[in-house]
Amino acid sequence: MRPLTIAVDASRTTTAQRTGTENYALQLIRAMLALDTPHRLVLYFRDQPPGDLFPDADQRVIPWPRLWTHVRFAAALWRDRPDVTFVPSHVLPVSFPGPAVVTVHDLGYVYFPGAHPGLSRRYLDWSTRHNVRRATRILADSLATANDIAAHYHIPDSKITLVYPGVDEALAPVRDPAVLAAVRARYGLPGRYLLFVGTLQPRKNIARIVQAYGRWRAAQGGTDVGLVLAGPQGWLYDPRWTEGVHGVVLPGYVDDADVAALYSGAEALVFPTLHEGFGFPVLEAMRCGTPVITSATSSLPEVAGPAALLVNPRDVGAIAAGIEQIVADSALRDSLIARGFVQAGRFTWQRAAEQAIEALEMAARPSS
Repeated sequence: MRPLTIAVDASRTTTAQRTGTENYALQLIRAMLALDTPHRLVLYFRDQPPGDLFPDADQRVIPWPRLWTHVRFAAALWRDRPDVTFVPSHVLPVSFPGPAVVTVHDLGYVYFPGAHPGLSRRYLDWSTRHNVRRATRILADSLATANDIAAHYHIPDSKITLVYPGVDEALAPVRDPAVLAAVRARYGLPGRYLLFVGTLQPRKNIARIVQAYGRWRAAQGGTDVGLVLAGPQGWLYDPRWTEGVHGVVLPGYVDDADVAALYSGAEALVFPTLHEGFGFPVLEAMRCGTPVITSATSSLPEVAGPAALLVNPRDVGAIAAGIEQIVADSALRDSLIARGFVQAGRFTWQRAAEQAIEALEMAARPSS
């Protein structure tokens, strides 16, 4: 195929505290740049990126205070006329020329509308509807999300490409007691803890996780195992979720450099969320040798495979029983850890980048 000029919206990669979708954009773009292809990737930013973010990449910094996507980025696309445009973690401009590929991460707002503020929910529905109709091809993070897109927005399966994200291959178990102790001290963590990682918002099922922990803790007659809810407070966060439950720690956002030690020091990752398009913490924990409890719903069984303990996220008793099982049964823990290393190894950013490039090539073909 002839070499393509691919315009990439990289604006979300400069976020100071990256969560799942921003990290997806960063890692996927890096992996695409590392591939040996004839294509030219041009990255567009709203803010000046750090020099080491994408060294040697072809970059365009086009500052604009508001509506950057629909005004400034769109104007740049009309001027530059790339062969195809790729938006990995946001919305396509309302008007721009040529074919496009966009990633849709999840449709959680459809299944749990009450977990989103009204204006945000309406924007998510509008932006996703616009994305899937305007895009030439759609990337979905999981089969569950691909099926959701096809069913809810009446999009033909042939327009959707399943591209599993990768997991950070730098993540590995941290065994050094001094490093683990330093991270515990930095964030005020107890010596033993269960871990949740993610933005603290209703869709993450925080209230039931805390209730399940409280029920399990009471059944122990007291325990030194805490519950660490690591992540920033998100929309509709309610402080009552943790009121009256001893042992809960809220360290806030954890720096990237400390994430491996955070996972490695945990008894288990407790991640029975209500809906996920992919669920990065599941695989991150597995790479760090931490057993996982997660939901038997949405994309999570697909991502976790046979390497996690699956529970009903709406059943507090089931979550509490899962905690008891994974803490008390050392043979189960060892088995989940071993299977987790294998499962996490199946998801690589190189493979995701190769599939994304293939989708961009398909979108750019005149017959697409």
